[in-house]
Amino acid sequence: MIDYVYDIETYPNFFSIGAINPASDDRWTFEISDRADESAQLLNWLQMLQRTAGRMVGFNNIGFDYPVIHRFMSGGYTVQELYAKAQAIIDCDDRFAHTIWASDQLIPQLDLYKIHHFDNMARATSLKMLEFNMRRQRIEDLPYKPGTYLTSEQMDKTLEYMWEDISATVDFYHETKEQIEFREALTIEHQRDFINHNDTKIGKDFFIMQLEAAQPGSCYDYSSGSREMRQTHRGAISLVDVIFPYVKFEHPELQRIHKWLTEQVVRNADGMFKDISCTINDFQFDFGKGGIHGSMTDTIVVADMDYAIIDLDVTSYYPSLAIVNKLHPEHLGTIFCDIYAGIKAQRALHAKGTTGNKMLKLALNGVYGDTGNKFSPFFDLKYLLSITINGQLLLCMLAEQLMKIPNLTMIQVNTDGLTIRIPYDAIGHMEQVVDWWQRFTMLDLERADYSRMFIRDVNNYIGEYLDGSLKRKGAYENLPPGQRNPTGWHQDLSALVIPLAVEAYLVRGVSIESFIHHHPDIMDFMSRTKVPRASQLMWGDTPMQRITRYLITRTGHALTKVSPPADGYVDGQWKRKGGITDQFYNEVRLELLRLELQGDMDTTGHPWDSRINTGNNSVYGTRHMGIDVGWLVTPFNDLTRDTPDRSQINYDYYIQAAHKLVDRLRILR
Repeated sequence: MIDYVYDIETYPNFFSIGAINPASDDRWTFEISDRADESAQLLNWLQMLQRTAGRMVGFNNIGFDYPVIHRFMSGGYTVQELYAKAQAIIDCDDRFAHTIWASDQLIPQLDLYKIHHFDNMARATSLKMLEFNMRRQRIEDLPYKPGTYLTSEQMDKTLEYMWEDISATVDFYHETKEQIEFREALTIEHQRDFINHNDTKIGKDFFIMQLEAAQPGSCYDYSSGSREMRQTHRGAISLVDVIFPYVKFEHPELQRIHKWLTEQVVRNADGMFKDISCTINDFQFDFGKGGIHGSMTDTIVVADMDYAIIDLDVTSYYPSLAIVNKLHPEHLGTIFCDIYAGIKAQRALHAKGTTGNKMLKLALNGVYGDTGNKFSPFFDLKYLLSITINGQLLLCMLAEQLMKIPNLTMIQVNTDGLTIRIPYDAIGHMEQVVDWWQRFTMLDLERADYSRMFIRDVNNYIGEYLDGSLKRKGAYENLPPGQRNPTGWHQDLSALVIPLAVEAYLVRGVSIESFIHHHPDIMDFMSRTKVPRASQLMWGDTPMQRITRYLITRTGHALTKVSPPADGYVDGQWKRKGGITDQFYNEVRLELLRLELQGDMDTTGHPWDSRINTGNNSVYGTRHMGIDVGWLVTPFNDLTRDTPDRSQINYDYYIQAAHKLVDRLRILR
């Protein structure tokens, strides 16, 4: 199969498509506009792709580009028809309404946007943000607003922009080669299309395949002639029926938490664990819907002649918890546990890094979260609560017994494990506790030893293992030279020189000032903005594109995000009084409108009314929010035109930011 990376542009009087074969660098451009009609040539080219088993590769092409191409191949040859289709997709609230499913596609599609799960709100990432993360020479926004009738000169500019997007997509295609090859191998092996699946969907679909093979109809009911998803819905869940009867505590604080949980009745898991915590030996355990967490803060912990730092993690915690306790979504029955156990056993037979190992890992980890998804055949809220609540309580049982060891200090607890500082002569005692807990729970603990930990809080720290390798989290994450591919392309890789300098100082003792002044890669000093479509980014008085790359510099201007009034209000409208319902607010507004229509009141200035407006005469207005407030910046969106100079950099900004991550840390004595 030959891949063709492509992109389209649509305007009322202009349509274009460009494509490139990344293997040969052959390129094609087609235009349909009021100055050219290459529709016949485009159709011939697309039909050639059909005949030669070509595959079209894009970024969000399944959601946008291909439905437009499909419309063209189905007879929509005019620029007006193609623009109308594009606008229908953009204006539609249902993101699946225009999707052409794989079985109906005239030419197979590979969507990098879907493979990386950028269609998930938490991971939403635009091609422009990827251009920053990939350190491309140019980051260029759409040159003309959608709906613009383009001049011939503007059409040329749009073609140039389209090819810049195609070039960026090709770069990201190469960055994604390993994931693509993994999906191709799975598709061949299992005779099922995994090409555009994100990792989580791969795991879930593989698990469903296993369930349906072992017990047909377990996930879907076909008796009505159509496929209906099986699920378990419950009106209320008493947590006393969820918590394992063998969970017991000795410490009064843990007994209090345990008692409180057993008294709860849950109808919706959202918000049920707000502000639930307990403190033992000055260490606070925080309980949450997704898992437990707790940590020392602003602390450096060092393994020395007397103390070790030991991390204990439960192996495949949530899957193992379900397997050994025979937990399953009610509608799936015990076959669910059998499949789970089988997948875990199979994974142990595959070497790490192999396709089989990766697939089975995704299957193990992809199911738990979907048991709370109302669009999944795994849905059963009781199962989800059984896993997350018991998982937290069993970790607390382990922590409770460990904290009895003299001079042991709890460092962290987080979802599937905990970290402790322990005297060397007490490690034997710890191992006895570990053996007891493993026998009691039938779960396995994996041990890792740190030499040092640099901890801001539970989500932001560096852990240094005994072999010198590092675990980096949150504000301390970075991409060392030679490791420029991020673990998640959705991450903001702004000003990487800051965490790099922090790591150099903490781990290797290099002066922050020296590191930053002598760091050779100027791209590590670059940051980027992310401004919503409704807002305008301003550099001084100059409008800028929404995603702008910039340096903190000694000269330049301030960056400001200018946004419309909040919540759909308009400039000059009196602010709404707190504590009133939407219904009452709208009723009074309607009353004022009626008075205006009757000629009894002029409401054109949004009149103030004591029933619905604040008493201090404040009004809604355009909002101005500074970015990197107090510092001047210089944009560098086109490095082919504007070359940054190290003499421009304001090193004070980066040095101060690095010190904020370092100066707060204190060594645990």
